[in-house]
Amino acid sequence: MGKGGRSEPITNGPSKRVNEDDVWVSPYNPLDAKAPTLPSKGEIKAVIPKECFERSYMHSMYFVFRDTAWAVALVYATNHFLSTELPAEFLSLDALKWFLGWNFYAFWMGCILTGHWVLAHECGHGAFSPSQTFNDIVGFILHQALLVPYFAWQYTHAKHHRRTNNLIDGESHVPSTGAENGLGPNNERLSFYAVLHDAMGDGAFAAFQVWTHLVIGWPLYLLGMASTGRIAYDGTPMEDGEFFDHYRPGSRMFPPKIRTKITLSTLGVLATLALLVKLSLDYGFLTVALWYTFPYMWTNSWLVLYTWLQHTDPSVPQYGQDEWTWVKGALSTIDRPYGIFDYFHHTIGSTHVAHHLFHEMPFYKADVATAAIKEYLEPMGLYNYDPTPWYMAMWRIAKTCHYVEDTKGIQYYRSMEDVPRSKDVQKKQE
Repeated sequence: MGKGGRSEPITNGPSKRVNEDDVWVSPYNPLDAKAPTLPSKGEIKAVIPKECFERSYMHSMYFVFRDTAWAVALVYATNHFLSTELPAEFLSLDALKWFLGWNFYAFWMGCILTGHWVLAHECGHGAFSPSQTFNDIVGFILHQALLVPYFAWQYTHAKHHRRTNNLIDGESHVPSTGAENGLGPNNERLSFYAVLHDAMGDGAFAAFQVWTHLVIGWPLYLLGMASTGRIAYDGTPMEDGEFFDHYRPGSRMFPPKIRTKITLSTLGVLATLALLVKLSLDYGFLTVALWYTFPYMWTNSWLVLYTWLQHTDPSVPQYGQDEWTWVKGALSTIDRPYGIFDYFHHTIGSTHVAHHLFHEMPFYKADVATAAIKEYLEPMGLYNYDPTPWYMAMWRIAKTCHYVEDTKGIQYYRSMEDVPRSKDVQKKQE
């Protein structure tokens, strides 16, 4: 956003920050007069080997057993070396071992369980096996164990794929506007995030962005308090004070025909919570927190991180209803390198472009499909791959992607750091 206001929303190009510090920039700019014509979905699919779309019960279930074996092995080793009882003395080597050991377990168990989460995600898309009934049974079990309302999420995530980077009808990580973040028509800091950034400063606000996304972002999203779309299933806008949550069968996020499934998902979550409470009463709340809650929080962090980073960058466009098309949205996805975590998370972040183009494709064929897609799209400047390490990309996005100027036309993320601070405005006025 320029510092002089927010007129002409359709012509808002990428932020000037895009060309700073030798950072990655998406090769596609729809506002460029030389922007290439986008291929159709069919044209892209034609370059992918047909075997990439073949789904296998055995191949998919192998990964369920593999990930479960990792989880069992980690539980066995942790149980052998660590106790759930608090150390007798907090300032001791035993206490340090206890603290580091349980943090090690929480991080890696959260990492492993993210693999189970991704497999359930495959089930929701119909990519796990040729039978959607089988997919739903496996996905329901895996997701409900992680307190995910499977059928509710299945519906909203499908919408996320249907309306990727759509500023009005998108779902999950839908950008908010400057006005919704507390900016006035001339960039006055009036309320909410605009005032919070002014008080906190750049670095602290970026850290706050990371915390809100990775720690509380997922439960807030499920409760309908953050990052949901702007319109209901029937195309009517969200009303003031309304929540599009994942638990109420009557939530206007869902059409009436799937309310039974939404009820089943919510009952599944309640049953899992009841079991956790029962275990806490029997064995202690600390015990359940160490074995389940802290890994669960790491899993939530991973899944939000992936969705956040795969669709967010100051050089990647967001589209209003008047400009959006399915291909534009799908090609706004970004592949990133995740190192060893690709093994545990089934390459969900490094093959995300292929996944958004063809969600019915099983993940174990996505590497081959990605190579074919890259070979086809990259010469046209239509393939997004950011080689920046994910943790550095996360920090950059936390600093630069805070809001868009409007929900019409073609928009790019803007940063609160580019809005004059109140103290600087006051100095100029003095």
